[in-house]
Amino acid sequence: MAPPALVAAIVTAVVAVLAPPAVAAPPPAYEYPFQNPRLPFQVRVDDLAGRLTLDEKISLLHQYQPAIPRLGIRLYKSGTEALHGLAWSNDYHDNGNVVTATATQFPQAVGLASSWDPGLVRRVGSAVGDEARQYHRQDPDVWGLNLWAPVVNLLRDPRWGRNEEGYSEDPLLTGRLAVAYGTGLQGDDPRYLKTAPTLKHYLAYNNEVRRDTTSAFVPPRVLHEYDEVPFRIPLQANAATGVMPGYNLVNGRPSTVSPDLDSIRQWTDRPMFNPSDAFAPGNLTASQRYYATQAEANAAAIKAGINSFTQDGTDPTATVNAIHAALDQGLLTVADIDDAVRQSLSLRFRLGEFDPDGGPYASVTADAAANARLAREAAAESMVLLKNTGVLPLRAPKTVAVVGPLGDTLYSDWYGGNMPYKITPRQGIAERLGASGTVRSSEGVDRIALRETSTGRYVTGGSGAAGGMLAANATAADATAQFDVFDWGAGVVTLRSVANGKTVGYNWSGFANDQAQPNGWFVQQQFKLETRADGATVLRYVGYESAFDWAPSYHNPYVVVQADGTLNLGASSASEATAFTRSTLRSGAADAVAAATGADAAVVVVGSMPFINGREDHDRTDLSLAEGQEALIRAVRQANPNTIVVVENSYPTALNWEQANVPAMLWTSHAGQETGHALADVLFGDVNPSGRLTQTWYRSAADLPSITDYDIIGSDRTYQYFTGQPLYPLGHGLSYTTFHYGRLAVDRSTVSVDVTNTGPRAGDEVVQFYTHQRASRVEQPLKQLRGFQKVHLAPGQTKRVTFSVDPSDFRFWDVTRDRWVVEDATHDVLVGTSSSDIRATGTLRVRGETIPPRDLRSVTQAQNFDSYSGITLVDFAKASGTSVGASAGGQWVRYADADLRGGPASFSGRFANPGAATTVQVRLDNPAAGPVLATLTVPSTGDPYAYTTVTGALTRATGRHDVYLVFGGPVRLATFALR
Repeated sequence: MAPPALVAAIVTAVVAVLAPPAVAAPPPAYEYPFQNPRLPFQVRVDDLAGRLTLDEKISLLHQYQPAIPRLGIRLYKSGTEALHGLAWSNDYHDNGNVVTATATQFPQAVGLASSWDPGLVRRVGSAVGDEARQYHRQDPDVWGLNLWAPVVNLLRDPRWGRNEEGYSEDPLLTGRLAVAYGTGLQGDDPRYLKTAPTLKHYLAYNNEVRRDTTSAFVPPRVLHEYDEVPFRIPLQANAATGVMPGYNLVNGRPSTVSPDLDSIRQWTDRPMFNPSDAFAPGNLTASQRYYATQAEANAAAIKAGINSFTQDGTDPTATVNAIHAALDQGLLTVADIDDAVRQSLSLRFRLGEFDPDGGPYASVTADAAANARLAREAAAESMVLLKNTGVLPLRAPKTVAVVGPLGDTLYSDWYGGNMPYKITPRQGIAERLGASGTVRSSEGVDRIALRETSTGRYVTGGSGAAGGMLAANATAADATAQFDVFDWGAGVVTLRSVANGKTVGYNWSGFANDQAQPNGWFVQQQFKLETRADGATVLRYVGYESAFDWAPSYHNPYVVVQADGTLNLGASSASEATAFTRSTLRSGAADAVAAATGADAAVVVVGSMPFINGREDHDRTDLSLAEGQEALIRAVRQANPNTIVVVENSYPTALNWEQANVPAMLWTSHAGQETGHALADVLFGDVNPSGRLTQTWYRSAADLPSITDYDIIGSDRTYQYFTGQPLYPLGHGLSYTTFHYGRLAVDRSTVSVDVTNTGPRAGDEVVQFYTHQRASRVEQPLKQLRGFQKVHLAPGQTKRVTFSVDPSDFRFWDVTRDRWVVEDATHDVLVGTSSSDIRATGTLRVRGETIPPRDLRSVTQAQNFDSYSGITLVDFAKASGTSVGASAGGQWVRYADADLRGGPASFSGRFANPGAATTVQVRLDNPAAGPVLATLTVPSTGDPYAYTTVTGALTRATGRHDVYLVFGGPVRLATFALR
């Protein structure tokens, strides 16, 4: 007898054969074809675009795209910041209630990058994408799905205020991490997007000093080999949906109207949606004065490739009016509008907005518990062990002192959000020690009182949570008259009220102790306590708004006590300011020393306040720790031999004394809500540190050229060209175990090495692969990162790490022929644990070509020089093109190894000269002493964009020579030829 299950299966099969065929459900009816998810995206885009009126199309070019009710289209907001979690975490409405949102805060971008782990970064991106979807569902008017992240500007200068936002000074590392984060944000669906990442900020944007008016001078090699790379890599991998131009100018042209915004679309086979940066379109007519009218400016931006104007907040009126004016004046065509709108609609379709069910990601929810675990993992993996003489990991300590201004607090940054909770270093270490251990703590900051000298009254603040206006009205220094002084360097301090734990800030009408931490665009919580010649203390306000001539502090930055006793701005100099007597009620250093003395270990947590020590709109001027923080480290180190310094900031720091004198040092970025847990995990050895530095750490700012010098080749900048001795090299980071590298195996397509964990514990090693081209027509990098892998090894375990090699990896930009080239050359192959700690070497012969001598008989782009002195690069025309710009006599450009066979008889060049007539000399082999082949007069053309051809006879010369063009005064040169 057959088993019952088999009988049932046979019966089911017979019934299925005999039953009439099922009638398929009819497809759902759609009012318009663009709503049908079964149709190709392009068909849907075409259908919707064809139904829009011209006015509706133009309205879609603003950041806040209005609803179009007749087609069932809702308001759409482009732009939600998401560098390391959702930023700002705004208030939103939920069932009529106003709710303050929180979001998982992962380590800052520079911290995430320090993990050197694309897999981890991708998981973080995915978690951020989940939270973005969840909040978008709550309030789509607040949280759009076009995320403005990641930032891929290369961190070529550690003084850049926005260093925290980027990944690395290396283009390959930055590009690969951008692919990881962008892929995580986008999700895995082959057609739809979870969110739409936008790469920031195209291009060569690394200074906040006059960021909207300075021009980055970027020679062709630097442009193609360096600054373009981290944008090209993720776009070619389809890991981003567009780029945002920077505020700066590049080679004389505002990035907002760079023609590259359109031409780089060739790097991807998908539509690109390019939004402007906030208020950047307005800069074109305001600070940059590049166009006379906004109609011209907006037309140029659209033609260049901008698809969305981030201007005037939620009000599109000015933008829409300017675009209409541009159409009326013939500066734009309807076809231009259509092209821009289609890019925007394509993105919205890929996000599932026009699908009846919202697409496959419409119901995504975030797993808060899983994201918290991931935040802890990411924070720990990002920490870099800078130095260790055996103090770490901590071995069963009973008493740990946690001291320093960042020991019991966590700070957010400008692009951070509201953390759902905060685990500080003190809390994390206390939890790890448990009930059997003791944590002693001290912030290590002075506690002071200020008494008005003339009246003897103490300055007080409010005692409640809301604080109160500061006034000199107390006769005794109780808690309301006590303030903790936090030193952030260069004399800048913040004052925290002991009465309520709130920071003192300026509120445009006076000062109040009502801020949780320094914050806001102007950061109005900054002061300097200055000592006058008469010994009195005066209070100087140094909030960022003091840089603006409309601000009260611009003319009167010193504090005075008014008739009613309240403090306000009112003096232009220290001599006119109210005099105070400063009393130190508690010495921060002495308090920290007391906590550290006799402890099994002392953990000193120092670093930066992200709103003060460099941030958007404000660069750093040096690399040093705050003076008070360094003094604190010295005092604690003297008191306790087992001192561990934790530096929590967003950039390289000159830790010269600390490197020489402190037993152990650890660096972390501002790592978010799980900082304390992650720090304890690393300090106690539960996690073996595996973070690696993504930038060169210099010994001082004296090792660096001007922050506005973008020619990394000419100025020997970054690990690729720096010839000095850094404090720590790119890729540096220590471990609690040791690794041995075997013999390198090199063939034409792979580089392999065996890596063995020779230490007592499991650990991760970041195996780094560099090369150096031995001989070349041009200056080559000293080292260049070609690949990296993070591998986990148990004690005694060996793994073979293999890197693929392709000849195209070794290409560089040949300025003689304006194209990529691979030279026939031998390359040193260098594999190790940092760019300086090379453990295995080999050689690789790359078959390529030999670059022939320059042929200056054909028209040569003047920008394609080999070297220069004094000149810069400028815009040939406002729409496109680049010229060499000289500003004074004696400046020159060099074109090396030119073949002058046949003895060219004439020089012809295209010059623009808005000023008086000047000259240009053609010299051989030396710009000052070489033979002069010609001296030509360049007449005035009256306009920097009006070019004329200047020709003249050359003294005959033959052979191979370096040709110099030496300028006699201000002039522009676009092209030239020797014939």
